[in-house]
Parts: sequence; C-alpha cells; structure tokens
Amino acid sequence: MASRETHRFFYYRKLILAIGLLVAVIIIGVFGYWLLEEEYNFVDAFYMTIITISTVGFREVHPLSDAGKVFTAALIIGSFGIFAFSISSITTYIISGDYRKQFIEKKMQKEINKLSGHTIVCGYGRVGQRAAKELLDHNEKVLILEENEDIILSLNGVKGLHSIKGDATEDENLIDAGIHRAKAILTTLPNDSENLYVVLTARELCKEIVIVSRATNPTSIKKLKIAGATNVILPDTVGGAHMASLVITPDINEFLDHITIQGEGDINLEEISFSEFPKKQEFLTLKELNARNRIGVNIIGFKTAEGEYIINPSPDTRFLPNSKLFVLGTREQMRKLSKVLEIKD
Repeated sequence: MASRETHRFFYYRKLILAIGLLVAVIIIGVFGYWLLEEEYNFVDAFYMTIITISTVGFREVHPLSDAGKVFTAALIIGSFGIFAFSISSITTYIISGDYRKQFIEKKMQKEINKLSGHTIVCGYGRVGQRAAKELLDHNEKVLILEENEDIILSLNGVKGLHSIKGDATEDENLIDAGIHRAKAILTTLPNDSENLYVVLTARELCKEIVIVSRATNPTSIKKLKIAGATNVILPDTVGGAHMASLVITPDINEFLDHITIQGEGDINLEEISFSEFPKKQEFLTLKELNARNRIGVNIIGFKTAEGEYIINPSPDTRFLPNSKLFVLGTREQMRKLSKVLEIKD
C-alpha cells in the first residue's frame, strides 16, 4: 500500500514536472548560447534564453551567428509549449492554495507526531462530533480522522483538537494518527462494515488499545466484539431507551444527566486509577484516605484489580494496583482532591 508521502508526490507531480522542464530548457538555452556565440558571457546567454522561451520579442544582446539563429529557432519551437505548460501549472498551484494546504498539513503532522495518550475519533459525523465534544470537555487530547477535506479544513484552529485527512480503514492513516501512542480509538462511521474493518485494523496494529465502535445493526455487535472491539454502542438504541426512561423515571434521569456531563456541569463523576496516586498514597484504605471529611467528595464505586465493581465500598477497602475509584463531587472539590492527594495529571 502506498504511503502518505507517495500520495503527496503523485498529487504534486504535475508541479514538479513543470518546474523540472522549465529548468531543463533554461539550462539548455544558456549553455547553447554560451558555447555557440563567442561574444556571449553567462549573463548574456541567460538573458537571451529567457527572452527567447518567453517570446517577448526583445532584440538580441549581440548579433547572432548562423548557428546561433538556428539554435534560437529550435529553442523557440521546442520551448513554447513547455514554457506555457510550466507557467500555467505554477500559477494554478499558487492560486488554488495547494501550497498553503500542504504547509498546514505538514505543520499538523508534526504536532500529531508529538501526541501521546490521545483518543482517535474515526469519522466526524453526528456521533463523532458529540464524542469529540465530550472528550474535549474532559480536557482529553483528541484527533479526528476524517475523509472529507471540507470538514478537516473547518476543524483547523479548534483549540485542543487535531485532525488528519484520510480513510480510517487504511493502515497508513491510523499509523499517521499515532495509533501506537494513543490510548483509545472511537470508530463512529455510519457503515457497520467500515467500522468492522477499522476495528480489525486497529486491533492488529495495537493489541492493548481501547476500541469503542458504533453499530447501526444489533446483529453487528457480536462481529465487532469478535473483531476486537472493547465496547460496541448502538446510538439509536441508547437514544430510544433514554427517551423511554425520561417518561418512566424523569427526575432520576435528569439527575444522572446533570452529573455525567463531566467538564460542563457543577457536579462531576470521575474515575481515579491507582497509577495516578503518588507513592505515599498507595495501598491505603478508603478510611485512611478520608476523602469525604478532608475534601467533601464521595467515593461511590470501586473497581478491583480483578475487574469486579463494588457500589459504595466499605471504609476498609484497600486501594491496590490496577484498581480504580469512582468519585462524585463538584468541580471545585475535584480540583481540591487532585491538589490534596497529589494526583498525577
């Protein structure tokens, strides 16, 4: 499969060819006049070459010999089409803004090469936009991999958001997006077969990465999980269930909506991993952490190293490697929690 750099070369091959032909004609003209006309120095030969291939009609610097006249006629005939093609290609390249796009793309790729621990969102449709917004609200690093060039251009300048143009089903684009340095990939493409291909490719490239896939057909869930998806979401099903729950338990759902929009609301529900705690805070019990009395937050859940979830863990629960805490509190309390417990960013 051709690399991104190869694609760029073929995209600009017309410009490269035009410049190459123009330079070649100038070199031939300069050396031709320089060798055939004894009175011509390098500057005179260069000047004669330029006025000849551009057909501007200026008089020669010094009278030409017969050999010089024949060479001039041959140069005019041979270079007329080349000069017109070269000037047209270069002008089109400048006016179309291709040079600016190339500059922006290279600058963005340099920034992407420095990214690590980011989330790759494949597709920037309705679902992809919402996922990216939620991630940005959490101060997560987000990279959009989208095939539509107009969408990519519209994302330039969005704070905290990186983007790259390309088909998410191709290995090279996922590699360019830094999949080996990313912590998760969300594939939100509208077609289940495309999402399946992305999942297969991503899992093959990175065995440990978290993969969350969108699905439109319930029968695709099993296939996506077999392919390597960590989680599969059906947006229509989730949306329908949420609409029904707003009728059955409206106040509970309103409360849950209020606390789960992290980064936007006054109340946040966040997870804290064992690895985020400093050495002196490791292996303590929840009672020893005393987060409720010291800071005001509530530890409402605990995930053990074996993956078991405990609701309202007891004070004797000990914080061990590979375990997580689920903490509920206001934004101010969360900031205080990070400061008091010296939690790593």
